[in-house]
Amino acid sequence: MNMRLLFTILAPFTLMAQEDISGLVEHVRRFTQVFALIEDNAASPIDAKAAFEGGVLPTMLRKLDPHSVFFNKDQFEQLRDMETSTRKGFGSIVSVLPGRVIVLQTMPASPSERAGLNPGDEIIAINGVALSRFDLEQMVEYLSYTRQKDALLSVRRQNFPRPLEFVLSPATLNAPTVERAFALKPGYGYVRMSSFEEKTGRDLRNAIEKLGGKNLKGLVLDLRNNPGGVFTSALETASLFLPAGARITSVRGRSKKEENIDVPADNQPYTFGLSVLMNEKSASASEVVAAALQDHGRAKIIGLGSYGKGLVQSVFPIAHGNGLALTTAYYYTPKGRSIQRKYEGAQIDPNLNQSKLAGVQPDIEEGPERGTRLRAFLDTNGLILAFVTEWLKENPKPQAGFVLPLITLDKVQQWLSARNVQPTLSDWSLDREWILNRLEQEIVNLTLGVELGDEVEARRDPQIQRGLAEIQSKNVPAGRAALVPRVDRRAVDTASNPKLLARHRPHSF
Repeated sequence: MNMRLLFTILAPFTLMAQEDISGLVEHVRRFTQVFALIEDNAASPIDAKAAFEGGVLPTMLRKLDPHSVFFNKDQFEQLRDMETSTRKGFGSIVSVLPGRVIVLQTMPASPSERAGLNPGDEIIAINGVALSRFDLEQMVEYLSYTRQKDALLSVRRQNFPRPLEFVLSPATLNAPTVERAFALKPGYGYVRMSSFEEKTGRDLRNAIEKLGGKNLKGLVLDLRNNPGGVFTSALETASLFLPAGARITSVRGRSKKEENIDVPADNQPYTFGLSVLMNEKSASASEVVAAALQDHGRAKIIGLGSYGKGLVQSVFPIAHGNGLALTTAYYYTPKGRSIQRKYEGAQIDPNLNQSKLAGVQPDIEEGPERGTRLRAFLDTNGLILAFVTEWLKENPKPQAGFVLPLITLDKVQQWLSARNVQPTLSDWSLDREWILNRLEQEIVNLTLGVELGDEVEARRDPQIQRGLAEIQSKNVPAGRAALVPRVDRRAVDTASNPKLLARHRPHSF
């Protein structure tokens, strides 16, 4: 970059000098002078593209907030691809444990099924990388990364002396965001939404109609771990439950005219009881929906405080296929509160929140399933799944509505004892119900599918059960109390001990 080019860059700013209240001209002049000195005198040649795209622009945007990002051409194309409801993958559902990945199900005609993967197979390495080295969070990230390209899987299959190898090529798979919809009890439904995409609002309505529509007595809407997504789908979702004319959210920004977004005048919402589940990973569009339902008294929010991301992101294409995602405004709840949390070192308006807590705070605080040392040991070592694999060889395939006989617990104790695992009487007594439920879940996962396995898991999920109890209590005649599920407070809190994390849900791979 020669000095003539520098002066060309500076020329428009020089004309602004007399009105330069923020000091922009002086900052630009100082930057170009420093860059010219570096280019002329640095020991090694300067790659201008790398300096700007990898250094100057990301650093500048990071000072605004963590969500304003510069995208090069390849990254911008990936961003566009992510706006669709399709994902690349191998078409399998896996159980992710610390250092272990077990295949639970393969989708019909998917790369996993065509390659010959079977339920119960353990993936021990991908592209030569042993999975035993990863913790839970690292494992999920690595699986997401590897399913984008051809992958060589090393698989341990029971009764095979050596690991098997499979080469899988990813395919474009349909990934519905309304992941689960089933009845918790007659008249009471459950729906889990993983994100908001173009078809989410329509898919949610269809799921509710299959569960009973307006004849439902209540619905538990699960937005845990939902990071948000397409904003219009969030508006459609909120409109399913709010009356015509109700305020959903407001949008305000320095360069954006304030916009109030209300439920359409001809809206005909569902009126059954509603509980919404949230946690610390519920963000953005899911927070807008939950806040609107909470502010209007339409639903009880159950779980933990949400992430606190109420930023309006605008995406701007720029030259040569690059792009910029920039925060241009903030979302406000119907009562006028921003859900955006503060970021240290970022230029988030400090006056956004009138309360100390950002995000959406629950009406009823209820933590996730708690762990114990015995549960962590059984899951980490894959002992539940190992027992189930052997059990299935000796017992007929279960049918829908399957319930495992209590006597199976005695067999589990004997099986564990033969492997030098002998829990204390107090530990065993504490976890008997959990072990029985987990055995049923894994048997159902491997034979009837993970969709039905999730229904088994829901019976022990304290947040789902609390949401159900809350809406049931609204339908109980006067003088009778609804049963609130008992949560075992003696168990070890997994949040304070990451080594005792409860088992994650099955993941797509």
